[in-house]
Amino acid sequence: MAAIETVEVVHGKGSPLGSVIWLHGLGADGHDFEPIVAELRLPADLSLRFVFPHAPLRPVTINGGMSMRAWYDILSLERGGPSDDDGIRASAAILDELIAREIQRGIAAHRIVVAGFSQGGAIALHAGLRCKVRLAGIMALSSYLPISASFQREVVEASDGGHRDVPVFMAHGSLDPMLPMALGRDSAKLLIANGFKVEWHDYPMAHSVCLEEIGDIRRWLLSIYAVE
Repeated sequence: MAAIETVEVVHGKGSPLGSVIWLHGLGADGHDFEPIVAELRLPADLSLRFVFPHAPLRPVTINGGMSMRAWYDILSLERGGPSDDDGIRASAAILDELIAREIQRGIAAHRIVVAGFSQGGAIALHAGLRCKVRLAGIMALSSYLPISASFQREVVEASDGGHRDVPVFMAHGSLDPMLPMALGRDSAKLLIANGFKVEWHDYPMAHSVCLEEIGDIRRWLLSIYAVE
């Protein structure tokens, strides 16, 4: 696999206690969520490495085949329409590689959070739930669980049961015109019905991130990285 380009920000002093791998949405890049590190106002004594990878450049069908950074192709905006399963699995493999890289850099798997917005959140959910090692948490913002038809076989019936104790944070805008909140809520309900620990939030916003949401993310991350 080709080298993965990333933007990295280390919060706090000393060696990082953990890593947050955060995937951007369609058409953005790794710099998109870089400012959120400061906006989270995390304690100075909590040292975390934030890793923001750039998605590969690829043609996107709904944008007339225009090439842009995307974790997978969008073939249709219709619910239940065709999806780019191969692209989703290929990007999940990229995230798996990033997780392995953090482990090689000395961060224990149970100190790694995978996160993402929109497309990035879909990859975080898909890969995080199927990860062979137990992660610290999974965060999906304004997103949904892709390839849900394989969820029962690949996650629920997996030997490790999909690590049901891994905290999952899901948030969505009730006014989202691009990915209706029902998609995210239905994904959360599916996870909850199968015993996963999902914390759900919704906000009166469109396909974006709001200040209240950033506050909830901050609180959730602090609970994940609480001093043991």
